Amino acid sequence: MTRPPLPILALALAAFAIGTTEFVIMGLLPEIAADLDVAIAHAGLLVTGYALGVACGAPIIAALTARWPAHATLTALMATFIAGNVLSAVAPTFATLMVGRVVASLAHGSFFGRGAVVASELVPPTRRAGAVALMFTGLTLANVLGVPLGTWVGHAWGWRATFWGVASCGVIALVAVAALVPAAASGERATRGAWRVVGDRKVVGALVLTTLGFGGVFVAFTFIAPILVEVRGLSATAVTIELFLFGAGITIGNAIGGRLADRYPGRSMIAILAVLCASELVLAAVLPVPGLAEVALVVWGAIAFATVPGLQLGVVAAAREAPTIASTLNIAAFNLGNAGGALIGAKLVAAHAPLRTLPIAAAVIAAVACGFASARSGSQRRPSAR
Repeated sequence: MTRPPLPILALALAAFAIGTTEFVIMGLLPEIAADLDVAIAHAGLLVTGYALGVACGAPIIAALTARWPAHATLTALMATFIAGNVLSAVAPTFATLMVGRVVASLAHGSFFGRGAVVASELVPPTRRAGAVALMFTGLTLANVLGVPLGTWVGHAWGWRATFWGVASCGVIALVAVAALVPAAASGERATRGAWRVVGDRKVVGALVLTTLGFGGVFVAFTFIAPILVEVRGLSATAVTIELFLFGAGITIGNAIGGRLADRYPGRSMIAILAVLCASELVLAAVLPVPGLAEVALVVWGAIAFATVPGLQLGVVAAAREAPTIASTLNIAAFNLGNAGGALIGAKLVAAHAPLRTLPIAAAVIAAVACGFASARSGSQRRPSAR
């Protein structure tokens, strides 16, 4: 009889908490902006701050904890995550809330990078991919359940209640990780030699593609709540339902993207980015139209997150000798793109650009990413054709 993967479920619970706190902020921006008396564009910088914290903190934390046992690293990261969310919940000012977001973000990249390798160690070699997928199910569920639920809680009892809820989930995850993850798990500690992948051109190219390929999504996704309220004409409560639909699209897209990445790793990424560009243009066109807007939102979520497995696979494949470092750096690259996309969106909103134009700006970045992917694919094929 196969032993239930309780340690991996503990890691998945932590992934759920981390994923919820990252994405739930989008549904709460109008409430936070009103409560802390800042412009909505300024409030959008909370997304940028968190993403930059992940991007900068992931490699630094990975280096600082390289010699730590995985068990100690994972529990310390969850404690940091809890502290950041508690600080966010009690923040009296926007600046304090930003600090809380950054503190929470420091746990993000290293937890997923180290945790994924720990999950793969806890099962036989033939089940490693499934173990990692099970851990990342927590992140998927965060988008399907955590974000809509957190948004609903924020609308019902105030945005601070959402952060208290996430912090409580973090406490449960911390206890589960501390109790269930074996103390002997190594998590493939990073060596100095492993960091040489940073100078590898293939790895750098894959990281740049990750930054471009996913970053554009956040131009519009950061301001999805005000877009749905002002352009689609929905109530704050209805936004929760729309976020659930978006989360459903994410789940579908993640599964489809994984299958395509396995079968057609290079070509599928180019195709997905092209369709992502088209889906964002369609979303901008149909946003005011009931029914069509909802369909476009689900499709956009599916296509946007269909990029994730292929982008992750591309970086790890380019750095086979250092998968933990590659995984951590790719999470940093995802969040560097998120930060850039959120900042571009904030600049457009601050310049009084119509909210309906944000998906168009996202489509432009997707087109650039598609072009970069095509050029990179061509350059990789040329040497073998000689």
